Amino acid sequence: MADLLKEFEFKIESITLIPSDEGRFEVSVNGKLLYSKLETYRHAEPGEVNRLVRNYLKEGT
Repeated sequence: MADLLKEFEFKIESITLIPSDEGRFEVSVNGKLLYSKLETYRHAEPGEVNRLVRNYLKEGT
């Protein structure tokens, strides 16, 4: 989370954490699912979420 804020501090308006007891870890930006632990059956690699967000933001500009 801190890495996302550090890298995208001027592009992120807000971040919402939604607790879950089902082992769920999902990252969505503007309603688009970028990463899902439930779909990949694994934890995100270090830097993976930042890369996905960075790529998404580049595509949107």
